[in-house]
Amino acid sequence: MFFADGGYAGPKLQGRLEKIGCWTMEIVKRSDKAKGFEIIPRRWVVERTFAWLGRCRRLAKDWEKSILSAESWLLIAHIKMVTRRLARN
Repeated sequence: MFFADGGYAGPKLQGRLEKIGCWTMEIVKRSDKAKGFEIIPRRWVVERTFAWLGRCRRLAKDWEKSILSAESWLLIAHIKMVTRRLARN
């Protein structure tokens, strides 16, 4: 299961997910009644992860020529985050 923004709602993404496996997608939308800033449940998880990944200069822009290379750098960034957390504890 994963969470997505309201921009990903629709049959196109859902159809693709069904083709590649058994995925469940939950769309997290902002309330129509909300005025100003409001914390949206589960949205902060995605935003926080993007902020952590943004600390890696290599991931700041899409410089990679292949998907495999981009995935590898993302894995390296996550390994770096996890090892730093483990070292603190």
